[in-house]
Amino acid sequence: MVVLEAPPVRDTRRVSAAVAAAGVSSFALLYAPQPVLPQLAAGFRLDPGSASLTIGVATGALAVAVLPVAWLAGLVGRRRVIVWSVLASAIIGLLLPLAPSFSVLLVMRAVQGVAVAGFAGVAAAYLADAVGTARLPAAVGAMIAGNSVGGMLGRLGAGFAAGPMGWHGALLAVAVLSLLCALFAALTLPRDQAPQPGSEVTELGSETPGRGPGARESGPQPPGRGSRSPESGPQPAGRGPRSPESGSPEAGPVRRARLGAGLVGPFTVGALATGAFVALYNAAGFRLAAPPLSLAPAAASLVFLSYAMGTASSAAAGRLAQRLGWTKALVTALAVTVAGSVLTAHTSLPLVAAGFAVLTAGFFAAHAIANAWVAAEAPPSARGRAAGVYTLCYYLGSGLGGTAGGVVYGHAGWAWLIGLTSAWLALAIVAVLMTRRSR
Repeated sequence: MVVLEAPPVRDTRRVSAAVAAAGVSSFALLYAPQPVLPQLAAGFRLDPGSASLTIGVATGALAVAVLPVAWLAGLVGRRRVIVWSVLASAIIGLLLPLAPSFSVLLVMRAVQGVAVAGFAGVAAAYLADAVGTARLPAAVGAMIAGNSVGGMLGRLGAGFAAGPMGWHGALLAVAVLSLLCALFAALTLPRDQAPQPGSEVTELGSETPGRGPGARESGPQPPGRGSRSPESGPQPAGRGPRSPESGSPEAGPVRRARLGAGLVGPFTVGALATGAFVALYNAAGFRLAAPPLSLAPAAASLVFLSYAMGTASSAAAGRLAQRLGWTKALVTALAVTVAGSVLTAHTSLPLVAAGFAVLTAGFFAAHAIANAWVAAEAPPSARGRAAGVYTLCYYLGSGLGGTAGGVVYGHAGWAWLIGLTSAWLALAIVAVLMTRRSR
């Protein structure tokens, strides 16, 4: 039997639309509580740090579950895991407003995070089998766009609904929207296709805006078309540099390639920069609702429109890396993130809004460059593991850093939170510079 490289365009669009809908559903649910954290804190008599656990336990559970769930998908089928994932996470979302206590709410959020892991850890590999390598970049791009739109819609929808409906109604509204998207995905996703011989796409999904990974093998690709590191020399698109550990093409069988010290920098950025970013946005609702800004929940949720800056900055990150090299580009993006966070310390609302836009642009550029660095430096046979480790760092940073930032804000205020997150970003810069020296 002949296996086609790609299905008809109509079927490719169907697959892309279904996976995009699944992304909207998953990430709308994952981050919907973020704009209503002040209402949760008031309803359950919590401090900001405890309220931030609503986000932290879900992203932490996702981080722990994403690799085991990806392994499970290899046994029972990727489509089945995706469908279970989106339907289960949406049903749990419908039940969240009924939680009788904050402890029960946290348990439900942890289970929901595990459910979302079924989509995050499997979707890109499913796409590789469903659409073929020729159309994979566009299909994964649609998936990442859905992830980004879902994250923004969940936050905006919950923020606008919180005023008239309270946090119960806000989470219910997002869950209903997510269930509709989940049902569309479940009814539209084609059955699993047999993977191409020699293909091994085990890439993991995230909420990154902009162009998605266009991997023909397993790791995320550098942002932009044909992006490469000036520090490591020109590379063919979709291939990393040759590693001594992976051997030459004539070398024959070699032992399992190690990831190496050259990835410490981007892995550190994945954890610390993401932790700083999520910590600032977890506390943003409290900061914007408090004097002197005193914004209503709907107005405060408009800060999440800054996520649109991530689309532009992640697309431009590839050109920045080509011009400056991985190290200088990543350090520049992290420095922009620090500058934006410092700007939010001002009491003027326009400057605070500008600060969030700047730090969002800087973070997503750093996130895209770090992904590209991992793809370029990982040995070809280890790209799947490298992508998995980066995703693990990303979501662990989100869960642990976001919660720690909420505790600091609750006890010491916004200025101390900026100091803490700036210190994390500075450590990430040091790790990037040290990684350059070790190479």
